[in-house]
Amino acid sequence: VPGTQVSEEHAEVLGWLLCDLPGEFIRGSGPSLLKALSQCGSFLPEQGEAIRDILSSGNTTFGPPATWSAFTLSELSRLIPVLGPSILQQIPK
Repeated sequence: VPGTQVSEEHAEVLGWLLCDLPGEFIRGSGPSLLKALSQCGSFLPEQGEAIRDILSSGNTTFGPPATWSAFTLSELSRLIPVLGPSILQQIPK
């Protein structure tokens, strides 16, 4: 994988190795990896921080956390453990 940006195609080839990517690769790749990352069992702190940065930016198909619905949370269910209070507080009740 050249640089720190991983395409969806590269993510498919990497398979479970994707779960070991450093945070800078996750952050550099942006929202394209979220679906694949949701298959990972757990995350290192730097990976969780990168995922939070991507989701809190609002530049994903999910939009900003303030607009998330129950369906969105269902789609993100495996990433919820890394969301953190700053994102969770923005989600409508």
